[in-house]
Amino acid sequence: MKKQINRGKIIIYLIPLFILSGCWDQREVEEFAYVIAMGIDKPKDDEDLIKITYLIANPEAGNAASGGAGSEPPREVISFKTDDFVVSRNIANTVIAKQISYDLLRILIVSEDFARDENFIRWIYDATKEMEIRRDAKLMITKEDTEKYILNNQPKLETRPHEYFQMIIERGNETGMTPTSDLTTFFRITEADADLFLGIYSTTEKEEQSSNSNNPDNFKAGEFQYGGETNNTQFAGSAVFKEGKMIDVLTIEETRLTFMLNPTLTAQEILTTFPDPFDEKYRIATRLTKNGTEDIKINTKKSTPSIDVSVPVLVEVLTNHSMVHYAKDSQKRKTLNKSFEQALEKKLNELIRKTQEEYKADPFGWSLIARKKFLTIPEWEAFDWMKKYPEMDINITVDVELGKFGRQGDIPKLKEIRD
Repeated sequence: MKKQINRGKIIIYLIPLFILSGCWDQREVEEFAYVIAMGIDKPKDDEDLIKITYLIANPEAGNAASGGAGSEPPREVISFKTDDFVVSRNIANTVIAKQISYDLLRILIVSEDFARDENFIRWIYDATKEMEIRRDAKLMITKEDTEKYILNNQPKLETRPHEYFQMIIERGNETGMTPTSDLTTFFRITEADADLFLGIYSTTEKEEQSSNSNNPDNFKAGEFQYGGETNNTQFAGSAVFKEGKMIDVLTIEETRLTFMLNPTLTAQEILTTFPDPFDEKYRIATRLTKNGTEDIKINTKKSTPSIDVSVPVLVEVLTNHSMVHYAKDSQKRKTLNKSFEQALEKKLNELIRKTQEEYKADPFGWSLIARKKFLTIPEWEAFDWMKKYPEMDINITVDVELGKFGRQGDIPKLKEIRD
């Protein structure tokens, strides 16, 4: 009996050893090829396939502690046709020795041609099936073919490509130059069928001349004119999606105005210029920030639904080329304040008119507020926000509060300097 008890104890002790010994399938980091960005295109010669481009990062590149690996290239690029980007991982192993992994995939890059395709939605929804693709991965649209885009993207200072994309996208969100664009938001807005989705717009192809040279902020990726020796890639503006299909591109200025009207978006620092009300030859550089929360009132009961939006804005004056003394002249400050409000209201109304007349939908997230007016989901669906939005009566008011007038508010009198 005692021997049987001892044997029973031994068996009980041995069982956890078999359960806990799960290292039999362990693989080292060096055995994986980590895809940090994946391009998706539609081949022109085959409508039933898609073209996949992998940007694979070398985790040991630039790492002095890795010895000889520090001299290895920081990335590897491969492009090929396939049925989808799920089975494409195995196909890539035809030429890549390491196991393809999506664990570090943070950017899905889609060419503009494919994004405007009616069938784009069929392929992008594969991202909801693949377990390794995170829902917070960024969705970016490129003007050109994604293979060409990835190959032409050559950062000068950032050795590791994943760091480059992370920093430039975060900075674009902070300044309002590009929208916050992720897969979760794309799927949510597409399935809700009420609003427009804005995706990051980028290109490595520079236009010969900007179409909006009179307004330095009113341009999109590819229209920024610059010289010197730096990367060719530009991140500027937004790709507009309606019902899962790209329909247009917003400029930097329009994207920033969207940030001001959308309660779910916040830009930390918007630097822009306004006409000088005291001298039309000059423009005033300013820093804009939201001065609180937008007051949005939506009335869905009227025969013509209405939206009244009040936008509080804090404006700091950074330049003063007309050399008007605002700090000690309250009347001139009132004139300046009024000119800022009128300029912003005019631009906001122009953008709203564009969304109502051209897009027939809004990118401001107002439907999230409107649906609270309905008791049940069927009532909200019967209202049909997207159908009614083009005919809504929308009123915008901007409440500007002047902040600092630069680090030094006082300025000298030009006549005294040149006496």
